[in-house]
Amino acid sequence: MKEIEKFVVRFVGENPSWGYRRIEGALAHLGHRVARTTVANILKRNGINPAPERGKNSSWSTFLGAHWATIAAIDFTTVEVWGRHGLGTMYVRFAIDLRSRRVHFAGITPNPDEAWVRQIGRNFADPIDGFFREKRFCLMDRDTKFTAAFRALLEDAGTEPVGCRRAPRI
Repeated sequence: MKEIEKFVVRFVGENPSWGYRRIEGALAHLGHRVARTTVANILKRNGINPAPERGKNSSWSTFLGAHWATIAAIDFTTVEVWGRHGLGTMYVRFAIDLRSRRVHFAGITPNPDEAWVRQIGRNFADPIDGFFREKRFCLMDRDTKFTAAFRALLEDAGTEPVGCRRAPRI
């Protein structure tokens, strides 16, 4: 019974949207036949809400842990550089694959206008070798540089842009 309880708690931690029946099926796949009420009692004993309420209150770490392979994040940073005309600000666009922590520097420009941002979006969304080709979600802040056209490019490629007010703590 302790082994089954460990499996149930692990399943829920890795798959917060799973309900009693889905957990019951996963246990049967492992050779453990249990009733839905047993699963419900285990969840209750461990202070875990049923699936509909659990999904509404999940933390960033729970969400990210369940979707590592399908999430990327994108942002800008600035660097100060010396040029012919003195000190100037350059905008650097980069993305990160959350599972591997691989960073992709997409471009640098003194003026991130809409045409430049759209081109970066096309590069990221390319179905053959784009950085987002296997990603379902793209975390980004609400910077105005992430234009509607940029978001539409991602959506057309099957990647959902997710706006964040601040970076999640993981």
